Amino acid sequence: MNENGLSNGNGHNGNGYSKDAFDYLIVGAGYSGSVLAERLARGSGKTVLLVDRRTHIAGNAYDCYDDAGILIHKYGPHIFHTNSKEVFDYLSRFTGWRQYQHKVLAHVDGQLVPIPINLDTINKLYGLSLNSFEVAEFLSSRAEKIEKVRTSEDVVVSKVGRELYEKFFRGYTRKQWGLDPSELDAQVTARVPTRTNRDDRYFTDAYQAMPRHGFTRMFEKMLDHPNIHVLLGTDYRDVKEMIPYRELIFTGPVDEFFDYQFGKLPYRCLEFKHETLNQQQFQPVAVVNFPNDNAFTRITEFKHLTGQEHQKTSVVYEYPCAEGDPYYPIPRQENADIYHQYQALAEQSGVHFAGRLATYKYYNMDQVVAQALTLYAKLLNVTRAEAASLHADPQITTVTFPRLVKPRRSPPMRRKSVGSEA
Repeated sequence: MNENGLSNGNGHNGNGYSKDAFDYLIVGAGYSGSVLAERLARGSGKTVLLVDRRTHIAGNAYDCYDDAGILIHKYGPHIFHTNSKEVFDYLSRFTGWRQYQHKVLAHVDGQLVPIPINLDTINKLYGLSLNSFEVAEFLSSRAEKIEKVRTSEDVVVSKVGRELYEKFFRGYTRKQWGLDPSELDAQVTARVPTRTNRDDRYFTDAYQAMPRHGFTRMFEKMLDHPNIHVLLGTDYRDVKEMIPYRELIFTGPVDEFFDYQFGKLPYRCLEFKHETLNQQQFQPVAVVNFPNDNAFTRITEFKHLTGQEHQKTSVVYEYPCAEGDPYYPIPRQENADIYHQYQALAEQSGVHFAGRLATYKYYNMDQVVAQALTLYAKLLNVTRAEAASLHADPQITTVTFPRLVKPRRSPPMRRKSVGSEA
């Protein structure tokens, strides 16, 4: 591998690329780009050049060991969950799994209470001992009747009333989005559940697990194929005229691709403050939300996610902001209108667009994988189920990745016994 991270293989010249054209140039080595690269190479025998301006693969799911030897998520917590057996089975070719059901607490009125709101949340917050039927009546008595639900505020107030909206949602939403919930589309909070039982899981998906050796290792296995060449720390615009290719798949910001012809699409960005603490545990669950009094929205303690045992612990404080790497498309109608103009250009461009930045929509990880498989199926004119399994290799049990970034030299992880693993 040369200093830019480009793999040099048989039949390639000294610049690290074939004298013949690559079948595909894929921009972005996150989920969309990596899944498409793997499928095109392993599923169809295509040659792929995968380019990313960052110096690592895996996109925002990238994890690594910090200076203390603790596995952290560099860009905030990523928790895998899905109801799609197809997506889970596909990713299982590249990783074993550690079963993990995500739980979140919220710091409200000086207490840590479960979020989403459930029976225990109400009883602890108000010093009550209601049962499921009584808590349903409690919430119903406080819910406000909204004739036409238009905004995020309308959604929450119509479910749990004004007081709980103020305690849990308004402050958090204002920090997260830089806008009051009354200014945001209803979709932002439309899927926020409220439970009348004691279920304190954040997600209810059929498959909830974490890659046993981390997300980056999963991506390394995914991209370990002689037809895939990875070029890191490089803007694709600096090489696309130098390196021949036949088709382009773009997973970056769609407005950037078209030189902001219709203006810049707004995103919420994040800043992260990572800390390592000289104690074994900092908080009782992986994530604690802070809806109100702090500039940060949440604190994540990574050892809960990974199961790693270590005498120290590492946490990250998350601060939403207006500038930086784009994370969350801001769901307002005027932004959707701008995107639709770019979408019309994209459909006429002859370029394939995939992923949240290219389609200006927030996706969970499993949704991005599914979208990438759908695009691959479209390219081959097959069903998505066929696309996911086409020429699939058997389960990989050992990993070598001579064509990718050098393996991390990290201490082995000792893990707690946490039930059975998939």
